[in-house]
Parts: sequence; C-alpha cells; structure tokens
Amino acid sequence: MTATVTDKQYRLLIGGEWVEGAGGTYDVVNPATEEVVAPAPEATKDDVYAAAAAAKAAFPAWSHTPPEERARLLQSLAAKLRERTADLLPLVIAETGATLSVGSQLQVPQAAARFERYARGAMENIDVPFQPSLMPATPLAPGALMNAAAYRQPAGVVGCITSYNFPLTNMAGKVAPALATGNTIVMKPAPQDPLAILEFAALCEEVGFPKGVVNVVTGSKPEVGAAMVDCPDVDMISFTGSTAVGVRIYEAGAKTMKRLLMELGGKGACLVFDDADVDAAVTALVSVWGFHSGQICTAPTRAIVQRAVYDQVVEKLAAAAPHLKVGDPTQADTVVGPLISDAQRARVEQYITLGKEEGGEIVVDGTRPASLDKGYYVGPTLLAGCRNDMTPVREEIFGPVIAVVPFDTEEEGIAVANDSEYGLYDYVYSRDTSRAFRVAKELRCGHVGVNTAQRHHEAPFGGFKMSGVGRDGGDFGLYAYTELQSIIWPA
Repeated sequence: MTATVTDKQYRLLIGGEWVEGAGGTYDVVNPATEEVVAPAPEATKDDVYAAAAAAKAAFPAWSHTPPEERARLLQSLAAKLRERTADLLPLVIAETGATLSVGSQLQVPQAAARFERYARGAMENIDVPFQPSLMPATPLAPGALMNAAAYRQPAGVVGCITSYNFPLTNMAGKVAPALATGNTIVMKPAPQDPLAILEFAALCEEVGFPKGVVNVVTGSKPEVGAAMVDCPDVDMISFTGSTAVGVRIYEAGAKTMKRLLMELGGKGACLVFDDADVDAAVTALVSVWGFHSGQICTAPTRAIVQRAVYDQVVEKLAAAAPHLKVGDPTQADTVVGPLISDAQRARVEQYITLGKEEGGEIVVDGTRPASLDKGYYVGPTLLAGCRNDMTPVREEIFGPVIAVVPFDTEEEGIAVANDSEYGLYDYVYSRDTSRAFRVAKELRCGHVGVNTAQRHHEAPFGGFKMSGVGRDGGDFGLYAYTELQSIIWPA
C-alpha cells in the first residue's frame, strides 16, 4: 500500500448540498511523509449555523421516520462502508498515520460494525413502563389508580465533534446511535484528518439519508467547534477529545443548556501486583507503544508496579521495545507509526525531557529515530523510577511513553492509581482474582480491565472526574442521545 495523495476537491455538506467552505481551504498533511494529502474546506461560523439550521429543519420528519426505515439506512451504510474499505483505508492511513495493522482492523471495519450494531438498536424499545400506582386525593386531583411510562425522545440536533486518533470509528460511535434514535446531526471532525469523514458523508447521501439529516463542517480553527457549541439550534454536543477543550465546551454549553456527552482525557493506571502474570501485564503495557503510537485515551500509560516484580517489569518492557519497528505505516511489519503532527511530537518530547529533569530514568529513549528523516516520529520510550508527582506521570501525553511507578502495599497502589485528575480506564493484574476485583472496585474510574486489555463493546464507556461526562456503548449509546419524557394517565 502506498500513501494517498489526491487532487479531489472536498466540500462541506449542508442541507443536502455540497458547498465550498466560506473560509477557503487548509492543507491536510500526512504525518508519515509530511506531504499534503489534500486541501480541506475551511468552514466559518455562518457555515456551522447553516448546517445546524438544516439539521433542525430535517428533525421533525426524521424523528417520525419508522424505526424499520432508520434501521435499513444504517445497515445500508454499514454495507457501503465495508464495500468501500479498499478506498477509505489508504486515505485514513494517510491522514492519521495509523499503521496498516491498526487501520485495517480498527478504523474502517470497526466503524461499519458500529452502524450494524445500531441498525439493530433502532429496532429496540427503550421506553420504560411502570406498575400502576394508587394515589390518594390531593388538592390538585381526586384519588386514582395511575399508570405511567417514561418515553425516550430524541435529543434533537446533535453536534458530533471527534478527536484525530480514530476519525471514522469515533464518529460512527456518535452518529450511529444518534441517527438510530431519531436525531439529526452535524459532524465536525478533527482538523488534522477530516477527509475520510467527508467521504463518509457522501456515503450517507448515497444510501439515501434525507437531506439535512446528516451534515458535515470542517475547519482548522477552534472557532468552528466553538460556533457549534454556541449555536442555539444545536441541542446536544457529543465530544471526544482533550479535557482542556471539554472544559471549554462545558462552560460555553451552559449558555444554551446543551445536553453534553463528553469522553475526555485519560491517564490509565496499570496496577501490577507481585503475584501477576508479568508477561500478560507487559503485553498490555506494550500496547501503549504499538497501538496507534500511544494516541489513545484508554492506554495504560502509568505502570504502577509492586516492588517485588518492579525490576522484572522494567526489564521486560525494555527488552520488548527494540522489537517494535518504527516507520512507514503502510508497511505490514511496522508497529509504531508517526504522531499526528510536528506540534504533537514536540509536546511528547517535552514530556520525556521533563521526566528526566524531574528525576526519572530514561531506560528507552525513542525521541527522533535517527533512521527516519521525514515524518513526526517518536519511538517507544520508557521512564522508570518515577514518582506520582512528576509531570509525565500526572498529565496525558498521548504518545508512546510509559512511566513506571513502584509501590509496596495494596493500599498504596490503589492510592497512587487514584491520585489523578483523570478516571477513564485502569487495569489490574493479579492471579488472585478475588483481590483483583476488590481492587478494581476501589479505583475511581469508569472502566477497569482485570487481567486483560480487551474491551466489551456493550459495557458502558466513559470516565470519572476530568475524564468526561456521560456514558455510551451498547444500549447506553441509545440512552445517551435521548431525553426522558414521563407520560401519566388514569388506569
């Protein structure tokens, strides 16, 4: 597979029309080659407001569309994504720098799987019936036996704002349940890699979604996302991205009482106890390096290791690093691809420098691999001998960097893991499953993997503390994009 460079002219989709961005265009850059993949349209506030108005106008008809028809369109979209995988995959790899392995398994196919899941979800009855209740007479009404049900109504117009690491998969996780439950949408992909989302919008049009149900705006400037949050026609914001941006959305959304679903930053703690399967724990930790170069919020970037096995874990991690090929993401044997941008590379390198300055030991230094003269690469990096007050231990790096912190007792390990502003995804490794589950329940985070780094896609996903607000995944995704409405009547 070769890197994609295209002369295609991309446009915004607003109300069923493909239009130029009022702000012109900006270049989307391949992080592996530093070449321009294609120009993307630069939207303005007016474009965003026009897209939201189109979605609002389409909402009444779409929200009353029979579930069978919504399911049919979602299933058709899944099939179309699978049909177009060979075209979309090179584009996604060129935009994101994802390796062939990550791209072929988790970019396009996972997006299709999410639409298949919510095609089924569109047919689910998620209303909540109640048992009749005998109510005494009050000054407002005579006594009666009362019936009630809580109906789930679509939230309205949903602004879907996604991060750069998994553009199609993350967007599918928002768009699919939102459309399944009768919402209309405005998509705003990350500025670094919007092209596959523009292609995806064209597929929505191709399979027959009505005009205005699906809209997309793109842009390189913060003003585009800010306009969506400010727009009174947008009822809900579903955001995946950094905690810093999430805080600004939370504050700005209050002005129009936006419904919010926010999956924000993470600083995953991987507690490795002295009775753990060390090889299994090390395999999970190595995923920080090999899974999209650590650009994933669920990564176990803090290895919190009981002292009896501390040296063993550090040695095994150090031994694994040289076997992870860093380089061209289009090559099948590449494990670690580039970071998304030069700015992100500089940010990651600064954290590595801070780790050394604050007392850590750089056991494996992956900064600027000498063999690569182009691309925004940082190789696997291991910081050992860390303390929990060190900057690279406390802040989300979003790169291939593991920081190892030793602990002595179970209580100390739990305290170190919980001493973080984040609470998205932690891990516990111990052969004593009773202890592992006990510890898991003590961790202040939304998701805990016990002796595994595998996921369960029906489980609710989201974070505690500064890692977000709300939950999606499985049926919880259907709940997230609906409002509860209680209707009460005499039996």
